[in-house]
Amino acid sequence: MNPDLARFSVNQMTVKQLSLPELTDACARLGITHVGLWREPVQAYGVEAAAKLVRDAGLTVTTLCRGGFLTATDPVERAEALGDNHAAIEEAAALGTDTLVLVSGGLPLFSKDLHGARERIADALAVLAPYAAERGVRLAIEPLHPMYAADRCVVSTLTQALDLAERFPADQVGVAVDTYHIWWDDQAPAQIARAGAAGRIHTFQLADWTTPLPQGVLNGRGQIGDGAIDMREWKGYVESAGYTGPIEVELFNEELWARDGREVLAETAERFLTHVIRQGA
Repeated sequence: MNPDLARFSVNQMTVKQLSLPELTDACARLGITHVGLWREPVQAYGVEAAAKLVRDAGLTVTTLCRGGFLTATDPVERAEALGDNHAAIEEAAALGTDTLVLVSGGLPLFSKDLHGARERIADALAVLAPYAAERGVRLAIEPLHPMYAADRCVVSTLTQALDLAERFPADQVGVAVDTYHIWWDDQAPAQIARAGAAGRIHTFQLADWTTPLPQGVLNGRGQIGDGAIDMREWKGYVESAGYTGPIEVELFNEELWARDGREVLAETAERFLTHVIRQGA
């Protein structure tokens, strides 16, 4: 293990061009011991096989992405969403991670009712949280930047995420703190402190804000150090709130995906050291 990378976790989407065996091998070569996984490539490889692969490589799975999409009004769609989230919880447990990240879901077609959508998330959490707790898995509500509110996530701020999470025990439901989504919010530092005081910071993720955003905006998460976010500042906020766990870099970026994945992983680890860990760099 590289001791300077002891807290670094690479999210699988950052280097999605690497197969799971390629990713685990690249991590071993660089001394990286933490990885965040995504359900689709894990399912394609096989959940049990993936669990064995990462375990044999000495990797800890920091999070599984993603559950959620819990805002449907149609009863059949709601039942399907709950079923999918039950499966996600079981996959997280099989992979040995204690954190399933939730992207809550956008507005149903033709709906304008944000409040109602958020209440349906709470209704779903009442079913999912105890199920997850029985399997040693925590649910981490991730607020997404407001530009995603209509179609992807009606939870846009840490305040909204915590208002939902606090209806449930802290060891069942907390939040994901992701710089990409909250850096603009001047209330976020206080909400990080609120989350930390209650033991609800379940994961801390990094991506930079670069412009112009690409068409569709989803794949605009910039490489660490390329954009407007002071990563050490945000690390300071979560550490002051008591968080000492892994720091996961999660990038969706077409330009990075077009490059050699091992090169991108090495670059990401170096950017993490330069812009997050080392002082005065």
